[in-house]
Amino acid sequence: MANRDFELLFASTAVSRLGSEISYVAFPLAAIVALDAGAEQVGLLNAATTAAFLLIGLPAGVWIDRMRRRPVLLGVDLVRFLLLAWVPLAWWWGILTLAQLFVVAFLVGIGRVFSDVAAQSYLPTVVGREGLVAGNARLAGTEAVSRIAGRGAGGALVQVLTAPVAIAIDAVTYLWSFLCLWLIRTPEPAPRLSGGSGQLGREIGEGLRFVAGQPALRAVAAAGALVNLAATVVLVIVPLLIVRELRLPEGLVGVFFAVGGVGAVLGTMAARRLASRFGYGRTLTVAAAGIAPVYLLLPFADRGVWLWLAALAYLLMMAKASIDNVLLVSFRQAITPDRMLGRMNATMRFVLSGALPIGSVLAGFVGEYGSLRAALWCGTIGMAVAWVPIFFSPLRTMRVLPSGPAQPASVAAAPR
Repeated sequence: MANRDFELLFASTAVSRLGSEISYVAFPLAAIVALDAGAEQVGLLNAATTAAFLLIGLPAGVWIDRMRRRPVLLGVDLVRFLLLAWVPLAWWWGILTLAQLFVVAFLVGIGRVFSDVAAQSYLPTVVGREGLVAGNARLAGTEAVSRIAGRGAGGALVQVLTAPVAIAIDAVTYLWSFLCLWLIRTPEPAPRLSGGSGQLGREIGEGLRFVAGQPALRAVAAAGALVNLAATVVLVIVPLLIVRELRLPEGLVGVFFAVGGVGAVLGTMAARRLASRFGYGRTLTVAAAGIAPVYLLLPFADRGVWLWLAALAYLLMMAKASIDNVLLVSFRQAITPDRMLGRMNATMRFVLSGALPIGSVLAGFVGEYGSLRAALWCGTIGMAVAWVPIFFSPLRTMRVLPSGPAQPASVAAAPR
């Protein structure tokens, strides 16, 4: 994809995602190791990072449809740099507390809401609709590579330099992202929405009705919410299991998550080829049903070979999630008119990412009052059945992406 501005967007995403994956490991370990947090507190901390999707996810889509997307991305990068920089400073001064981690996590989560919705709505401007699958594949690829490098580096940095220092590195990556976005020159169309606050509810309703009116989008939302809820349970529990129950070094948390990143890379690389050969529907359903039983190895994680069998299950889980991410995000963007992109993405983010804090709280509750392995069983069973809504939707028989935006009516007749 020979497109200078896309390369800048790609560079911005690649570096900031790398930093985010470092913090993904560093934040819970800062709570567990530096501040002696338990399962319930770690679950609530993880919930704080995603609670904003439930609180402001829907209006964020309306606000973004009223604004140009690049200035939103620039502003959010600066704010996240300042917020994350506070953690190592507070630790250095000896005043870091769990309450501060909760506040920073929540505010960074607000930034993520605006960044995610704006970025997915901005991509069609940079690459055009004909470049969506290729663009999403490359962006998903860098996210997958970041999981390997970032989470592996995160575990090592925490073990060698401490968690707050690792978070400081994440803060710096947002300055790089800001610079790359600043250099983009593709003209961005003026926003079409100009209503005041009195129209907020009506515009949110338009986004909800658009998603609810498409059987395929409803299935995407249901499957994605279940995946996110179940995967979050696994991701909250794994650091506690490795550090507290198995009493293994913190660095292994990063290695375990990095193995999942390998799966994400493989899934991203395979997504377009599988869809071209077998069709979108078969790729989304048949592969999922075939590998789902392997996920159930995760709750048996233990010292020795069982830990690596669990890591293999996690690798396959992340590979399938990445295939879905490339294909389903491209599908969502392809059938949505430009004027609705922000609200469609916000509605989907509200549902999909809104499941993350619920999964975090569930993980903390079951891990604290049941057991860590009971929580892992909840997560892996959820992941194993998450493909079912797609199977019972029009997507099951869809061969290729729709050729243009859908109307509010059903897309059941999408090309097959």
